[in-house]
Amino acid sequence: MTDIEQVARNAREASTLLQSITSKQKSLILSSIHDKLAENKQAILEANAVDKANAEQEVAAGKLSVSLFKRLDIEGKDGEKFETMLQGIKDVDSLYDPIGQVSLSRELDEGLNMYRVTCPVGVCLVIFEARPEVVVNIACLAIKSSNAVILKGGKEASATNQKLADLIREAIDATPTPEGATTFPANAVQLVSRREDIDKLLDQDRYIDLVVPRGSNSLVRYIQGHTRIPVLGHADGICSVYIDEFADVAKAPHIVVDAKTNYPAACNAAETLLVNSKVLKTTFTKVAQALFGANVILHADEASYAYLQNESGLTIPEGKLVKAQEGDFDKEFLDHEIAVRVVDSVSGAIEHINEHGSKHTDVIITENKDNAELFMRRVDAAGVYWNASSRFADGFRYGFGTEVGVSTNKTHARGPVGLEGLTIYKYRIYGNGQGAGDYGVGKGKRSFTHKTIPLDEVRNKFVI
Repeated sequence: MTDIEQVARNAREASTLLQSITSKQKSLILSSIHDKLAENKQAILEANAVDKANAEQEVAAGKLSVSLFKRLDIEGKDGEKFETMLQGIKDVDSLYDPIGQVSLSRELDEGLNMYRVTCPVGVCLVIFEARPEVVVNIACLAIKSSNAVILKGGKEASATNQKLADLIREAIDATPTPEGATTFPANAVQLVSRREDIDKLLDQDRYIDLVVPRGSNSLVRYIQGHTRIPVLGHADGICSVYIDEFADVAKAPHIVVDAKTNYPAACNAAETLLVNSKVLKTTFTKVAQALFGANVILHADEASYAYLQNESGLTIPEGKLVKAQEGDFDKEFLDHEIAVRVVDSVSGAIEHINEHGSKHTDVIITENKDNAELFMRRVDAAGVYWNASSRFADGFRYGFGTEVGVSTNKTHARGPVGLEGLTIYKYRIYGNGQGAGDYGVGKGKRSFTHKTIPLDEVRNKFVI
């Protein structure tokens, strides 16, 4: 048995034991992880400093993108990012336990009851680039949802990832087991570090139930094409903002600038700006001015370029207005750049998004309810927003505590994936000696009652 196969097998064994871990135990573990990371902040930042120093050399050599480098920092401005990570642990801990919840209960016959009950997916493999805080986010979501997880981070964050994983393991080992309870399995959270391990992990469909890729388009597409294991994730983050003819001129600039510049390297940042032709010379002027002021390059289509260059009266900073090229509307800039296209109607915006978007998150800015509802019904995306920045597409902002990733799938889970996305369900039937052949039409056969059992009566029936 190879080392990687053993890792996968250990995770499967851990996932079985996790089925018997109580909500109280999970809370104790999460609290212990929070305290351990807080106590060792300096050691974590020192490991992160090593990664950042190495990454700077990679950027200078053209081997690492600037956007990936920006995601590497775990501290953030004034320590905000690190504190947000710690708060995320508390937020996950405070959420209800998703395991053992009854979503359907039915009496099939007297003494024969059926329940649909949430349970963990089992073993999750998460492959990610940069963003070392993912180690903590995923580990905590997995623990809360009783899943075992195997983490494979990028080499650019190897020192930080290893330090975080070691501290999480120490926290798990140091947490006492309540009397009479199952010992929390040490292999519930495992980290692998070698790039060559990826293909071996993707072959472990006997032990691994779900793969979650978090990274570049090429990484996600590679994983999707090289495994039999179900994949939950998204390959692109081409988010669009549409300025409708009924947009509020005071709201539009703030929404657009935030969507583009709040964190341009993120998958929920706006990459395309669609402008209704009726507001090209009014509301769009204010928006363009705000974007130029925020140091954003506009890749403008013919109509918007001609207006900005010749009629807008705006002072355009050098190099901040360029003509859109083929492919700009299918591109993640991941920087202070955005593609601009003029459309004639909300239907035109919907058509563009459904053709060029990535089914992630798209925004309409309007004061017209009918246009907003049409946009939100017809745009095929995991998130559709009315008068709000696309940057809200985030598990922390949704109140999930954190997220395992963002999914543009159309099965199981979609959008920012929190605890519920790491659960599935099983059907339990409690009988009293009945056989299927006892039911039917004819002499001596019984009939099903198919009575609904109120969920309030069984709400916490299977939670431990």
